[in-house]
Amino acid sequence: MIILAATPIGNLGDASARLVEALGTAEVIAAEDTRVTVHLMRALGIENRPRLVPLHEHNEVAKAAELVELARNSDVLVLSDAGMPAISDPGFALVAAAAAAGVTVTALPGPSAVLTALAVSGLPTDRFCFEGFLPRKGGDRRRALAALVREERTMVFFESPNRLAEALADVAVVFGEGRRVVVARELTKLFEEVKHGTAAELAEWAAGGVKGEIVVVVAGAEPVTASLVDGVAQVLALVAEGIRLKEAATEVAEATGLSRRELYEGALAARRN
Repeated sequence: MIILAATPIGNLGDASARLVEALGTAEVIAAEDTRVTVHLMRALGIENRPRLVPLHEHNEVAKAAELVELARNSDVLVLSDAGMPAISDPGFALVAAAAAAGVTVTALPGPSAVLTALAVSGLPTDRFCFEGFLPRKGGDRRRALAALVREERTMVFFESPNRLAEALADVAVVFGEGRRVVVARELTKLFEEVKHGTAAELAEWAAGGVKGEIVVVVAGAEPVTASLVDGVAQVLALVAEGIRLKEAATEVAEATGLSRRELYEGALAARRN
């Protein structure tokens, strides 16, 4: 059996009794960073010495088959450095391989940076989506945001503190300066901070420098019908970033529900004028 186990995202007190029991009896642990796992076990006073198998983004696909075979005869406990494995952390490829091979997968639920940030944000929680990390490069990041410009659900992102100011500035440009944003920093830790404001306000705040683990929660778009004029403007903005006209029209059509053909023809006519 494959057992996905959630680990504390900051506060050691959030380790569940089931996690402690599993760590104390595990024979095989697949860990994102074995050093972090050893430190966690020591901090929890666990003396068990299981076999530790590194499972990270660079070897996950290669290790999946081996771990699935191990899981046929004994339990394999899977840990990420913090939070639930497979959620923007190693684990997905292993779970997919296990499912394909008919090996049981279960989970020990627990801390989640995504859900914690969403819960404390004060933004709508009835419908939301998790988008992971935004692209590192500015152009790619703005294109990713442009594809979400009409997303009505609350959006949750992870971000590096070094790129936070730039990312929030791009949110302000693409979604509008007044879009509501919440930055949750160092959740469950001593210096936890939840900062509310508009995209423009928080971009200015972050420009002064921010440290720690970051989760960004962004309010969804107001449910309005996009106009063709606005859609054409979005297409032209993507073209200016280097995207081919047909691809830009398709991307905006998917985001807004507008006709790809009308967007293409409208942008083509605008470029000729």
